[in-house]
Amino acid sequence: MVSSGVGDPRCQILIVMGKTDPSLPRHQQQSQILVPRDTKGITVEKMLPVFGYDDAPHGHAQVLLQDVRVPASNILLGEGRGFEIAQGRLGPGRIHHCMRTIGKAEEALEKMVKRLSSRTAFGRKIIEYSIWEQRIAEARTDIEMNRLLCLKAADMMDKVGNKSAQLEIAMIKVAGAEYGAEDHRPRHPGVRWGGVSDEAGLARDYASMRTMRLADGPDEVHNRAIARLELRKYANSPTTH
Repeated sequence: MVSSGVGDPRCQILIVMGKTDPSLPRHQQQSQILVPRDTKGITVEKMLPVFGYDDAPHGHAQVLLQDVRVPASNILLGEGRGFEIAQGRLGPGRIHHCMRTIGKAEEALEKMVKRLSSRTAFGRKIIEYSIWEQRIAEARTDIEMNRLLCLKAADMMDKVGNKSAQLEIAMIKVAGAEYGAEDHRPRHPGVRWGGVSDEAGLARDYASMRTMRLADGPDEVHNRAIARLELRKYANSPTTH
């Protein structure tokens, strides 16, 4: 299996999720159990790089569990509640990454503006070419749109709970991750305009942001949730032709 954080020297407990009763409804088949890190049969086979970057010892590792035994009392909440626990974590989880992405976007925009103001091309400062004014404006607009959507989702989570805020949570999960790793149009302030080498730290930021579109559920899952919530609003509305 692949585990996050198992290589960290502070890691003392593993949370293992596995199928305990295939005969139950799908959302009740999984359980989570606590396994002490020093239990016999646990082998960290190797640390895994992410997009070429080595995060050892704190990142992800390939772990072998062979004849590992712990008391049944180590099961969290009770048998069959693994999916429930996972959803409690994954539901609002990626919003924290979105917050950090907004911060990284601010940092990248600052680096871009300072570089544009200090470099010259063809006898003029790069910032004096109008195309860069457009790109700076687009970057600032994108950052603020994502910031406000993230703020709305967080505010709703605090005031009405995660379940009632699931639409806003899903939207910022998609929008924040897509914006942070945007490479299909020239609006991302860090990667397209700030350089892709490790000198500015932007290449690693981009690699980290790209993983967001997979972490805590891929974009397709969240888009499906958004669509279903939207369709639900009009489920009983009369149709027009």
